[in-house]
Amino acid sequence: MTADSAQSLARLAAERVDHRFKGLPPDADGLTVAELAGQRRNLFTGGFATPVLALSAERLEHNLKLMETYAARHGLAFAPHGKTSMAPQLFQRQIEHGAWGITLAVPHQVRVARAFGTRRVFLANELVDAAALRWIAAELEADPDFELVCYVDSVRGVELMDAALRDAGATRPVDVVVELAAGEGTRTGVRTETACAAVADAVAGTRTLRLVGVAGYEGEVPKADTERVTAWLRRLVALAADFDKAGRFAGLDEIVVSAGGSAWFDAVAEVFAEIPELSLPVLKLLRSGAYVSHDDGHYRKLTPFNRVPEEGALEPAFRLWTQVVSRPSAEQAFVNAGKRDAAYDLDLPFAQVIRRDGAERPATGVSVTALSDQHAWLATTPEADLEVGDWIGLGLSHPCTSFDKWQLIPVAEADGTVVDYVRTFF
Repeated sequence: MTADSAQSLARLAAERVDHRFKGLPPDADGLTVAELAGQRRNLFTGGFATPVLALSAERLEHNLKLMETYAARHGLAFAPHGKTSMAPQLFQRQIEHGAWGITLAVPHQVRVARAFGTRRVFLANELVDAAALRWIAAELEADPDFELVCYVDSVRGVELMDAALRDAGATRPVDVVVELAAGEGTRTGVRTETACAAVADAVAGTRTLRLVGVAGYEGEVPKADTERVTAWLRRLVALAADFDKAGRFAGLDEIVVSAGGSAWFDAVAEVFAEIPELSLPVLKLLRSGAYVSHDDGHYRKLTPFNRVPEEGALEPAFRLWTQVVSRPSAEQAFVNAGKRDAAYDLDLPFAQVIRRDGAERPATGVSVTALSDQHAWLATTPEADLEVGDWIGLGLSHPCTSFDKWQLIPVAEADGTVVDYVRTFF
């Protein structure tokens, strides 16, 4: 960790706890985050108010170590996608666990990362906003150690970038990779290899941009399965080889080839292991981000570790604690957490455990059927033992839309002891 990073993170610990941070103990108002963490309060008996989202300290550390080991085993550099958490404390822990840098999606996220000392950023998106490009040019000039790579996918985009950077008086070129689309009708990216070459030619015609590789996102492959994803990844590798053969990477220290969401990183590892010897070393950059907290739904079903169990298993680290506030019938109950608190874009939350009088048991016969803004609707079968006042722990699906609803998240050990608080910036 650099001195600047340490100072920036220390400022987070010095922030005062107040009404901005839901779920935290009301009697903690006025304490610094560091002071509250130092009290090691218990999540269940220390005055926390429901609903409250918590991260498992043990599972978070397990996931960080597992992906560090996985990337190293397969010879991959790792730039985990920071849009998942937008938590500089987690960025730092990911870097301490071997990450090359942090992937981000929009300029604001880059500003957050830079404010906390992140030195390497992979911007997995096109960037044509003149104001953002002026800021990036200034950052590159001010800090020789700052490295940024971003996508390009059109000649027009290259022209806009070049014009903005020239107007800004940019002294360092912005490194770019040509984004190969995952298929017709998918998200961003160049559709054909011929068009990729035209974009690369446009980059070569500027002084403000430097082509350093190719990239894309295999998660957008239509009707994705192992065969289709592998075929697309081989197209990406072939594009890098073709560009190299044409001399497009002359003068670089390395060639960037990047892909990898959270559903197909096993295929990325397999295909990137096949990259032929090029004229320069290849930075094989994986970008999976959801692993840091994992989840109890979408990614639990899709994780590549289901296909390669011998490599390990991620563990869901989130649990949303909420309280039964109404039990109008034997078939129905309501808890005090809803769309403002829980991810719901991919799956509804999952009722997992019930706490009463300090004892915890499985939430047998309880399921979430709908969410209102501040309530979850529960269906209860005859075997459900549920009363007003019970705490219910909910599992969540989709980390990205779980983190973004909470500004300060307790990190709790297995016995409920809260040992840290993670600040997010969305």
